[in-house]
Amino acid sequence: MSPPSSTEFDIIFAGGGATACVVAGRLVASDPSLKILILEAGDHTLNKAIPPATFIIGNPTPSLNGRALIVPSGHSVGGGSTINFGAYTRAPASDFDDWAVDGWKSDDLIPLMKKLETYEVQPDCATHGYNGPIKVSSGGYDFGISREFVHVGTTYHKRPYAEDTDNLETYIDGTTGRRSDAAHCYIYNQAHNPNLQVWAGKRVKRIIFEDKRAVGVEFTSDLVTSPDGDQSLKTVRASKLVVVAAGAFGSPAILERSGIGAEAVLRQCGIKQLVNLPGVGENYKDHNVVLVPYLAADEAVTMDPLWRGDESVLKGALAQWNSSGRSLVASNGVDAKIKWRPDADELKAMGSAFQPRWKEFFQDRTDKAVTIFSLIAGYIGPLMGTLPPRNYMMSAYFSLYPASVGSVHIKSDENGKEGLDFTSGFLDDPSDIVPLNFGYKKMREIYRRMPSYRGEMTKCHPIFPEGSAAVCGEVSGPVDLNAPDIIYTAEDDKAIDKYHRDNVQTTWHSLGTCAMKPKAEQGVVDARLNVYGVSNLKVADMSIAPKNVGTNTYSTALLIGEKAAMIIAEDLGINLTA
Repeated sequence: MSPPSSTEFDIIFAGGGATACVVAGRLVASDPSLKILILEAGDHTLNKAIPPATFIIGNPTPSLNGRALIVPSGHSVGGGSTINFGAYTRAPASDFDDWAVDGWKSDDLIPLMKKLETYEVQPDCATHGYNGPIKVSSGGYDFGISREFVHVGTTYHKRPYAEDTDNLETYIDGTTGRRSDAAHCYIYNQAHNPNLQVWAGKRVKRIIFEDKRAVGVEFTSDLVTSPDGDQSLKTVRASKLVVVAAGAFGSPAILERSGIGAEAVLRQCGIKQLVNLPGVGENYKDHNVVLVPYLAADEAVTMDPLWRGDESVLKGALAQWNSSGRSLVASNGVDAKIKWRPDADELKAMGSAFQPRWKEFFQDRTDKAVTIFSLIAGYIGPLMGTLPPRNYMMSAYFSLYPASVGSVHIKSDENGKEGLDFTSGFLDDPSDIVPLNFGYKKMREIYRRMPSYRGEMTKCHPIFPEGSAAVCGEVSGPVDLNAPDIIYTAEDDKAIDKYHRDNVQTTWHSLGTCAMKPKAEQGVVDARLNVYGVSNLKVADMSIAPKNVGTNTYSTALLIGEKAAMIIAEDLGINLTA
């Protein structure tokens, strides 16, 4: 799969993330004579440990108290599927119906969701598949504190328990205990075919056009992956198609460097405009997540010893994993969640700032949760390595459909050095912080009723005024299940608001920057993923999602790949047998 002398291919993929692996793998499996090249800036991941990520730094914003959001992004063959938290969930059917794109409704996509799965959790589920490349399981360890979380959630929180609510599973093979990333499941298993080439460490500069027809790409060695590589520009040609698949940050940047985008952006970078497409780089969306640590009982089983690198625990867990495919090594520490929609009392308590958003978006879409509440069995964060070696657990809550929107564009400084002008939009809309503020209170009430609860990690919680009933600290055990809730004052609420603006993070779910919408609505691609204004050029990755999806986005990236493979096969007259 390393670079040969050929510079002519049938299809070239500019980017080798999860979606590109799906599309290329399906196509070459159906037609082994098809010459496909994947150019990926990151490194190979074949039988390797988790690779490094790249980090996108946003513009400082008043909504985050002057903070600049930092977003990790996949930088390897397989993209985000090789580095993310391993959660496998699905979006509600209404999410795809809301896209309002022909051929992309939920009824069109459910067969493709089934096609990609081997669902190991339950047999005979009508909406799940059992012969696909991606293994979906419950993971390699059953945490007692997760059962505590579910128990309190169904008693104090008074929500029904469901085995399958669009799932909170993991894409870990239940037999081997290994991650089902897109590179291994779709690409590396076809390494025997010399017509499928993956050139790692190669950064695509721009698309090459002849009369607005994409005929190839220009690339160079990636400075991060190949710092000593040849930095001269090289070209490869595509006789049939170029597919941009570099993700929500990379794909709009490639289009803009190729002269496709808004005139003002291109002019600032000295790029001649080929197509006026102002939607390129707009419509950036993500999920807003907050991770709040708590102290856990000494007898609780958590991921902490493993994540700390405790040698004896790691040795034992690896031995068990190698023999059975199970152990803490085969877990991400997340195996319980609450899909939360406010009831009437909760909605009232959230106040007036959220009411318009509720009525406009959520009220009549009853399958959409507002926020996901989940438990993480251990502490993972910036204080790792500095904390006392004890057990922790984290409360994670993330809002699924923030109203705020950002943007991603290329920029050039006075010395001509290229960068990204990234505006996250986080918390710009006043309705977006309300579910987070409510989520902190609700999750704290759940945690303080769990048997393994031993208090809060004070330095990582809001700073409440002295004497407040909400002041945090270590305790000897939980409160009674029927204990009254903490009463928060107006000053407490201000502390929580500040805490969230200081601490809200990305969920690594960036999407939308090459949206599949009508051109007049800032769309970039049509329903068949064709870029407006040119030919032989498609985009296939999470950047094409026109609206947010209420899920961990790996499943959606795979789904877009399966749909893109179908579309391209139809365009090229290939019988998609794989």
